[in-house]
Amino acid sequence: MKNYLVIGNPIEHSLSPELHNYWLKNNNIEAIYEKNKLTEDDLEKLILQIKEKKINGINVTVPFKKKIIPYVDKLTLEAQNTQSVNTICLENDKVIGHNTDIGGFKMSVKKSNYDLTNKKVLILGAGGVVPSIIFALNEMKASKIIVSNRTKEKAENLKSLFDKLDIIEWGNVPDFDMIINATSLGLKEEDKINLDFSKIGTDKFFYDVIYNPKETNFLKEGKKLGNKTENGKLMFIYQALLAFNVWHGIKPEINDEVINLLDQ
Repeated sequence: MKNYLVIGNPIEHSLSPELHNYWLKNNNIEAIYEKNKLTEDDLEKLILQIKEKKINGINVTVPFKKKIIPYVDKLTLEAQNTQSVNTICLENDKVIGHNTDIGGFKMSVKKSNYDLTNKKVLILGAGGVVPSIIFALNEMKASKIIVSNRTKEKAENLKSLFDKLDIIEWGNVPDFDMIINATSLGLKEEDKINLDFSKIGTDKFFYDVIYNPKETNFLKEGKKLGNKTENGKLMFIYQALLAFNVWHGIKPEINDEVINLLDQ
């Protein structure tokens, strides 16, 4: 029996096991996928378990996407360019760090029938998945990317990876076509971002990387103001599909049953 894990802290909200175990069963793969709450001190030992083939693959979520990098042997080009790893496997006795968040984001926006060409995008947050989103936005020809983070210095640090970023103070709301919540504000029902969107107009796209709960207060606000909204469920499903393909060489089917599986 092969073993797969998603690691993070917090990890309770993750629905990765539901999705991967459903696909494992449907594709008759003898394996189990579990979630594991870790600290940074556990990472080295965990990678050792990959090398010893006690664990066959790992998904990585907040706050370890960058912190895991020193322990892997090799990064794919996408993982290198974003300094972000969300999928790990063993290939030819080398531990490889992949980034499937980029593809997951691109596929989800495409599925939403939204064309990012020449669009101005405001990103809230600077950690976790943000480098992957910026990389994807550049590939999708966004004209301007603006980042706002509660700790401005963390946003400024992204310029070492991407030089054409506008960094603004938290609380400012510039003109945008698409706004992405990439903070953890929204994981708890009472979480509010507390930004004033009353003057932005309509026909904007509010996108939240959070998928559980399925409608955060950020998305409710966007909808109330008459804008298009999308949660992170499709991004989550597509990044999982790409990770599943890395491990098993199969791209599982995404149907209504898969999508409904995550409506908790």
